[in-house]
Amino acid sequence: MRLPHALRPRRTTPAQTQAESPEGPHADPSAAPAGRRFIDFPRHGRRGLRRWTPSWKLVSGLATLSAVSLGGAFAVVYTQVEIPGAHDSARRQATVYYWADGSRMVSVGDVNRQDVTLAQVPVSVQRAVIAAENADFYSDTGVSFTGIARAAKSIVEGKETQGGSTITQQYVKNTYLTQDQTVGRKVKELVLALKISNSRSKREILEGYLNTSWFGRDSYGVQAAAYAYYGVPAEDLNPSQAALLATLLKGADSYDPALGPANHRRAVERWKWVLDRQVETGVMSAAERARHQDFPEPKKPVKPTSQAGQTGYLVDIANKYLKSRGGITGKDLADGGYRIHTTFDKEKVDSLAKAVEKVRKDGLDPKKRAADRHVEVGAASVRPEDGAVVAVYGGADAITHFSNNADTSGVPAGSAFKPFVYAATLEPLSAKVRAVEGADRRDQGGAKLSVAVPVPAFAGTPLVEAMTGTSHAPFVEAGKEIGLRNVKRMAVSAGLREESMAKLEPTFSIGTSTPSAVRLASAYTTFVNEGNQTEPYSVTKVERDGVPVDGFAKPERRRAMSDVVAAQVSGALLNTGWSALNAKGSDGADGATSDAPRGPVWAGATNAGDYMRSAWFIGSTEKLSTAVAMFRTKPDAPQLLGMQGVGGPDSERGNVFPVRIWETYHRTVDPAPSDRRADPLRPAEEAAAPGARETQEPGKPGKPGKPGKPGETQEPGEPQEPRGRA
Repeated sequence: MRLPHALRPRRTTPAQTQAESPEGPHADPSAAPAGRRFIDFPRHGRRGLRRWTPSWKLVSGLATLSAVSLGGAFAVVYTQVEIPGAHDSARRQATVYYWADGSRMVSVGDVNRQDVTLAQVPVSVQRAVIAAENADFYSDTGVSFTGIARAAKSIVEGKETQGGSTITQQYVKNTYLTQDQTVGRKVKELVLALKISNSRSKREILEGYLNTSWFGRDSYGVQAAAYAYYGVPAEDLNPSQAALLATLLKGADSYDPALGPANHRRAVERWKWVLDRQVETGVMSAAERARHQDFPEPKKPVKPTSQAGQTGYLVDIANKYLKSRGGITGKDLADGGYRIHTTFDKEKVDSLAKAVEKVRKDGLDPKKRAADRHVEVGAASVRPEDGAVVAVYGGADAITHFSNNADTSGVPAGSAFKPFVYAATLEPLSAKVRAVEGADRRDQGGAKLSVAVPVPAFAGTPLVEAMTGTSHAPFVEAGKEIGLRNVKRMAVSAGLREESMAKLEPTFSIGTSTPSAVRLASAYTTFVNEGNQTEPYSVTKVERDGVPVDGFAKPERRRAMSDVVAAQVSGALLNTGWSALNAKGSDGADGATSDAPRGPVWAGATNAGDYMRSAWFIGSTEKLSTAVAMFRTKPDAPQLLGMQGVGGPDSERGNVFPVRIWETYHRTVDPAPSDRRADPLRPAEEAAAPGARETQEPGKPGKPGKPGKPGETQEPGEPQEPRGRA
């Protein structure tokens, strides 16, 4: 039986098929499929780029399929995740700090928290927190959809998620989860936040959030924070104080105004923003906002009694290192479970404290002399070998004197800054000399010859002589000549912090900058370590719940200045050390303070001509570099008090005392360096002219001899006499 004509298959030639194609006679016959495909990709009947461009139907279909799949997966997760039990604060482990020898130093970890009902929290506190953290808290679903999108994107990219959470999400994280910023934890947080939002009232969630949030100062919850910052219960907080507590939720480590000038500036700015934000969101009137113009300064933090004496200062320095090196926050530490091994040497810490107490007792009489009142001392000892901070003196007692004097940044260095000016002046000269004389000059016997850098003179005085004198003019002129930016660059390269540098004015070269004792002690090791600098460190190992925390390997050495410059500056520092230690004995009399044999001491110091309201002495031996600062301050005075008259008329504005503290301390912990490559300290006038030649043969130990002469330098790799041990 024959089919009707209309139903018979049409016979066409290849030419006819190509001619009748939608693309015309130039279409690619191979692109035409034998039959219709479920997914038309690459697209049939298309050529070039159009063949590989998906149609809108395909794109929309795939998007719909992805959304359905993601929604289905989320629904499965939602049904499977149960709301866990809340954290048990009593089960939190303490954070333990250890001395360098492995013995326990202190355990910190009692949870400071006292729950209150929402009715006990002033409305002003509730409004401030909501305005700062989640303005649409009462109308949202408990989650941030931007956070969900961010989490989804992170899942696809294999990255971690970050902040932007609602109050409900933060409450879930505080109460049920860890603080880890991982994708899995973020997804679980979103699911739990939805469940909590659907099963509890907003008031219950807000109450839980206020009772579990971290406010700093070891305070969990608004009640503990109210006592820690203002000494009152939460119900007595006023709107201005409430705005500051809301500010702290952004990060107490950065916004507690008592933790330094930068923190104070940030706190004031955000405090203003929180108040303004309440006006913007309609919960505070402009008239009420106008009544809150004065920043509500909180009381000073109080250390727990377990951190009395120097312990609190040691914990403070270790914590700062943890935060800067490993990204560990104050809340992390308060959550507990850490085992922190430090570089602090218990014997040296005790000896340094005793040395300060002895010199204060012998030389100061605050009951009889008004000038002896409000005197503070800060000191730090760093190991030149590797930069380890082995001891600090932060003040009389960490629980009564909160500021850490060993790590303060408000005491001008005065003449103790001059070595960095000298080094900056020598650096370009040494490069020229090295270029002319070569890097490997030897005599006929094969011994290396030193590269002599001409000693520059300014204001009619060679800088090497001005190092031990009281004249400032040569250094002011030197700074102008070489450029204050170059001086600053040298000081920072040697290890001083950028933020401690003063304005680049003519007085910059005579020490208006305010480095800490820790940083000055560390920076001076650069001169005795052949120009190499190592960042000071205070933590050697960190574990949490038995698992090692990465990021705490020893800092590596780096080149801060040429070895030629370092050797020449250290020659001048040896003379400064001799002059200071033999003129200002710890017993108050002239002459050397100890008959015990002593190796070389590289030192810098302030002098009576500084008039900078501070007294410094920094002395480095082969084993220890110790910086001691003395200054006067009191809470109600914005600036340091004058040092005139401290200790009586013969104290040289207090400059005799840091030297005596240094000598008393070093006599106990570092009486005689084991490798003595120099004779005992000798008068500066014995120093010979620059350009002297080394007689030591390559590869052989150096013979005992005189300390390095001013201007004397030598080639890289040649053992110096004296030099810091690498």
